[in-house]
Amino acid sequence: MTETPKDPVRDNHLLEYIVQNPEAFANNLARAAEEAGRAVAAYIKPREEGRRDGQDVNDEISEIVKTLSKVGEYWMSDPERTLKAQTALWSNYMNLWSSSLQRMQGQESQPAIKAPQGDKRFTADDWDQNQFFDFLKQFYLITSKWAQQMVDEADELDPHTKSKADFYVQQLSNAVSPSNFLLTNPELLKETVQSDGENLVRGMRMLAEDMIAGDGELKMRQSDPDKFKVGENMAVTPGKVIFQNDICQLIQYTPITEKVLKRPLLIVPPWINKFYVLDLNPEKSFIRWAVERGHTVFVISWVNPDERQAEKSFEHYMKEGILEAVTQIENATGEKKVNAIGYCVGGTLLSVTLAYMAAKKDNRIASATLFTTQVDFTHAGELKIFVDEEQIATLEKHMKKRGYLEGSKMSTAFNMLRSNDLVWPYFVNNYMRGKDPFPFDLLYWNSDSTRMPAANHSFYMRNCYLENNLSRGKMVVGGVTLDLSKIKIPIYNLATKEDHIAPALSVFEGSSCFGGPVEYVMSGSGHIAGVVNPPHRNKYQYWTGPEPKGDFDEWLAKAEEHPGSWWPHWQTWIEELNNTQVSARQPGENGIEILEDAPGSYVKTKA
Repeated sequence: MTETPKDPVRDNHLLEYIVQNPEAFANNLARAAEEAGRAVAAYIKPREEGRRDGQDVNDEISEIVKTLSKVGEYWMSDPERTLKAQTALWSNYMNLWSSSLQRMQGQESQPAIKAPQGDKRFTADDWDQNQFFDFLKQFYLITSKWAQQMVDEADELDPHTKSKADFYVQQLSNAVSPSNFLLTNPELLKETVQSDGENLVRGMRMLAEDMIAGDGELKMRQSDPDKFKVGENMAVTPGKVIFQNDICQLIQYTPITEKVLKRPLLIVPPWINKFYVLDLNPEKSFIRWAVERGHTVFVISWVNPDERQAEKSFEHYMKEGILEAVTQIENATGEKKVNAIGYCVGGTLLSVTLAYMAAKKDNRIASATLFTTQVDFTHAGELKIFVDEEQIATLEKHMKKRGYLEGSKMSTAFNMLRSNDLVWPYFVNNYMRGKDPFPFDLLYWNSDSTRMPAANHSFYMRNCYLENNLSRGKMVVGGVTLDLSKIKIPIYNLATKEDHIAPALSVFEGSSCFGGPVEYVMSGSGHIAGVVNPPHRNKYQYWTGPEPKGDFDEWLAKAEEHPGSWWPHWQTWIEELNNTQVSARQPGENGIEILEDAPGSYVKTKA
């Protein structure tokens, strides 16, 4: 009998999945298990000490089960629908089985399903060439697509429940992807075999470190934390802290030009993140760029709150933040008029302040620029998934325990909106491959989270996302019922095309709430990259068009596209309002006490 010749290529390929040094592999598995034990101990410790409890997790699981059960009820309540759902799934499974059998027999066959274009999880050759992993991939894709269709076709669900179900199904699908697990990911399996399990030792060590750093919650690193330090290689534009209170510090930046614009510029960043996203480094810094263009720049650096700020509300942030900053700018420069910028929720607070000032006949803010800011939350972004009476009540109960919302909660919420980009790749890279993440300044900033005072956050979620009171003229702050139409000053309203937090449509709709002239501009890219887009990089584009009223699609059809950054366009807009210049002002003039160097101490406080 003739012996079938061996295929050396195939045999070498199989060897990649076979452990070559069993003793070293066993030792490393034991070490990995020891490090995993440290991670478990770090998780348990704060709960044994009463500093954390499992109720939050239980509430989240309960919300997921309750939402998805409504989808199940829809399909199970009608036998015909039930049969339709089962048939759709099993017919696709049979197609996969038939395709796989043909391939095993050496016949040509088409896959039952292909990964969506741009899906980075299944790019390795073995996901297609190895029949086992190809079968796993297709089985997963069929099942996850079917689950998504079950939500999409549940026509009797109300829109909010449907949005929540869609989000939860997407998160569960992303979590159970075979690319996330050692034995079902060919790349991970090869790396583990070839390194005799060293990658698992490193990964479990990193897992334990991140669990300890999060005090019992996983604080997954998205960038190398040792490569960046605020005040040394981030947030380095020269300036001084000239004022502080329980809410914020006020930074005045050192001028570069001999002459500056007469009107100072006040920047109001969001308190959900830290202000240095606008001053990541000299090349990306909007703050430095504005200083170079002759602005006397002042920036509010919000406190990273704890239980002492539990009762600080929108009114406190308005009065002790923005209004106090305007007063301090007048003391520092002698100017009674300022230009102001608000970013995201900082822009929402600035709009609240402008409406309050209009009611009080206070005209010290002469123009306002809003970066990705919502004032009308009818078409708000994906964060509305987390907003209904029950979820807010649960959140308020959680915040009442400490007086604030942990920064990790909001950071996790933002990351989960893009979990296949911001969660699972780092989970695999860090804890399975045991590799340090690439040093990326923007992701370092993203992970440098801040807490939120209970009163402030509750007011924001209820009055903006849940009840949309600001655009409806029903929000009351400082005893004043706010009316955005009373705001008559010029407004530069910047949206970004791919924003999932403050969609361009939502920003556009908010433009009609103001009573004065509004310059609506839409930048390419998303919530951060569309804003932090220095001109020298010549990236993306922006659109300008007619007055932002009526239908958004009609505005877009008439809009003119411009290459590159919107920053110079904004500078021209500012100078057209008032380009009067005066001699540069130095921090500390007019008897103002300098408290410390920029970026100050508040921004360095960790959550």
